[in-house]
Amino acid sequence: MPAISVPDLTTLPRIPAPDPRTARQRPVKSVTVAPRGLEGEGFPVRRAFAGVDLADLDPFIHLDQIGEVEYAPGEPKGTPWHPHRGFETVTYIIDGTFEHQDSNGGGGLITNGDTQWMTAGAGILHIERPPEALVVSGGLFHGLQLWVNLPAARKWAPPRYQDLRANAVGLAASADGGALLRIIAGDLAGQRGPGATYTPMTMVHASLSPGARLVLPWRVEDNALVYVLAGQGSVGFEERPIGTGQLAVFGAGDALTISAGRVQESRSPDLEVLLLGGRPIGEPIAWYGPFVMNSRDELAQAFEDYRAGRLGVIPAVHNTPAGLQERRLP
Repeated sequence: MPAISVPDLTTLPRIPAPDPRTARQRPVKSVTVAPRGLEGEGFPVRRAFAGVDLADLDPFIHLDQIGEVEYAPGEPKGTPWHPHRGFETVTYIIDGTFEHQDSNGGGGLITNGDTQWMTAGAGILHIERPPEALVVSGGLFHGLQLWVNLPAARKWAPPRYQDLRANAVGLAASADGGALLRIIAGDLAGQRGPGATYTPMTMVHASLSPGARLVLPWRVEDNALVYVLAGQGSVGFEERPIGTGQLAVFGAGDALTISAGRVQESRSPDLEVLLLGGRPIGEPIAWYGPFVMNSRDELAQAFEDYRAGRLGVIPAVHNTPAGLQERRLP
């Protein structure tokens, strides 16, 4: 798994384990299995949040694990141009390469531990696809896309794009050195990630060595979610079993525990998990397709603005006849 790593975890700052005498461990509320589906032009995904109450996810809305898939030449697929309004998309690439372009001028290639953080805000058009070289060659592809809701006061913020390279991610080790923590956004015991967020949140990709036990302090006012990207282990002080494609939702407390099984499969030697924590927004959600608003009227307005071309214009395509240089989506 080529997401950023280090040869010697002992060189990294440690995240101290909470004091077991005073820490209040978060219980596991539920463990659910992500169903498989297809997205965009037909790339395989696991719907990580399927079947979970939005109140337990708030401020997060949607999470797709993309792949892991080994594409043959000509098989890699992406999404066509499409709109968004009212939230943020966070695309994290573990293996492979993805290309992003949006109507606000953001975009570029991300690969092997890079993250693109797009705030749709008041409205934007974008496209995500594998680069032509990957389409021709095929190859391994694995990543995820997270949707983060915006509070009503921020839903009309101007669109923005953050290009977060793997070498900017905050790196730390667990207290016993058995786990590598890649902090993409937020703060974990004073160690920070590079992502700038409107909604207070934490996003961490952790790799636990076989048999390792990760005990972390967690802000009591935030929720806590753990999704398994690969491997087998357990969650919570109850040691509830969990494996690839499963999501654990934690209850209240100020500490959480994740343990890796002593035996892992050869293709994924570590337990790979995504940890999410966010401050619940607690506002009404009106969500349909690419728009996440607070009311049905705002949803209707989003669709009308999209049809009228007010969410952006597809950038010019070079080397085409002058009349086709720029167009609005129908």
